[in-house]
Amino acid sequence: MNYKTDFPSIKGEVSPEEWQARLDLAACYRLIDKYAMTDLIYNHITTRIPGSPDHLLINLYGLLYKEITASSLVKIHVDGEIIWKPQTDYDINKSGYVIHGAIHRARPEVACVLHTHTRAGMAVSAMTCGLLPLSQTAIRFVGHIGYHDYEGPAIDLAERERLVNDLGPHDAMIMRNHGLLTCGATVQQAFNTMYQLELSCRSQVDAMAARTELTMPGENVLAHTAHLYQPGARRPYGVLEWPAMLRLLDAEQRNSDYPPYYY
Repeated sequence: MNYKTDFPSIKGEVSPEEWQARLDLAACYRLIDKYAMTDLIYNHITTRIPGSPDHLLINLYGLLYKEITASSLVKIHVDGEIIWKPQTDYDINKSGYVIHGAIHRARPEVACVLHTHTRAGMAVSAMTCGLLPLSQTAIRFVGHIGYHDYEGPAIDLAERERLVNDLGPHDAMIMRNHGLLTCGATVQQAFNTMYQLELSCRSQVDAMAARTELTMPGENVLAHTAHLYQPGARRPYGVLEWPAMLRLLDAEQRNSDYPPYYY
């Protein structure tokens, strides 16, 4: 069986636009690993290929996020058909395009979809109260987050319509008894939203574990603050942070045995 993890660069075989999408997505996978939001080899991050709106990039099912490179990403149709993948026996996970494909198809303005199973995210997903506005970070999601009830492992195509309806116009969703999902107009935006959502969940779990009385701002403050933190309200979301995130990856690569994300 061919389960190698070192793949030759395909930079010269794809368009500059596709290569940039591959670089951004591979970096996003590495950052999710860096900030401890991975679940072994599971979950997915997908992005559209500019100029080919029905074509997505997704990870091989079997690689760690820290092993993913620009050249190891699989090109698929939004309905799940594999268009290109590296020479390997690794394949893709059906759940990846059931969840992600549904959102990409229904929301043409969405370029990237990110899904996680983190400890804090799963904890909050099991709470009847959902995400509480306990911090400035969490207040960003007031009125801007959806909830989807658990229906079992996401392999049923009939669940697609309900997923999309529950997400609505939002860029974040808590999947009950399951995990977290974010999306955005760019990879950078989807990552930044997930980072903020994960941090909100971790803070909530910590605050509730302290077993003390909690305080929350008034409704007028919540609405005003949430508005100010929406993408475009003050500046593009996630863009300013991205070069610093790439510098972080580059610095850590010097002491890593894994191939750089940009291969």
